[in-house]
Amino acid sequence: MTQADSPRRVLVTGASSGIGLAIGRRLADAGWQVVNFDIQAPPPDSAGVHVPVDLGDEAALGRALERLLAEGPVLGLVNNVAAIRPASLRDTRLADFDRQLAVTTRAALQCAQALVPGMATVGHGRIVNISSRAALGKELRSGYAAAKGALNALTRTWALELAPQGITVNAVAPGPIATAAFQAANPADSARTRRIVEGVPVRRLGRPEDVAHAVHGFMHTDAGFITGQVLYVCGGITVGLAP
Repeated sequence: MTQADSPRRVLVTGASSGIGLAIGRRLADAGWQVVNFDIQAPPPDSAGVHVPVDLGDEAALGRALERLLAEGPVLGLVNNVAAIRPASLRDTRLADFDRQLAVTTRAALQCAQALVPGMATVGHGRIVNISSRAALGKELRSGYAAAKGALNALTRTWALELAPQGITVNAVAPGPIATAAFQAANPADSARTRRIVEGVPVRRLGRPEDVAHAVHGFMHTDAGFITGQVLYVCGGITVGLAP
């Protein structure tokens, strides 16, 4: 089977809301057949097919991936799903830490392991990991920052391993994006939240569509010479910070 013979299916995890929802819509508009793995149901106007699955449940995710691949290879993967449990170092519970790593990082690895053989057979594939500016350091985010930092490391490692097979691997790392999850973790009346918004050089929060635009660029068939990169979609907030 060649790339031309294969349907352009893409698995987007956590595509029922926020950034993932915007990514699914953007890729569907570009001609991708979107499959959304998410424990939550999407809104009626979402793109593609929704498969309800807990990404933190290794066995359940494995079964969902097996059913997905029974229909043929999936040439695109966007590891977007994440768990966030804000807490200080002292207050971080080990169970919450483990949950964030399982949903955000282990699920990404499990999805990639399942989809890469099909991509390699076709000789073409695109993987985009949704990281975060928090990987550079953010208070009250021990588990979340660790999980996203691990995604950055996996991005570079997989890029080196998979490049000879025609598979690119990149990461998009959003800064503060106006989603329900951001607002829940960063109350509008918080002094810390106000400092975040005031510190964005473009003077606004990002939109989910800003992130979806970057993901679409990495997923494009013409992006085959870009791999192993972490792109910060942050309104300039990370400028001057060490990557």
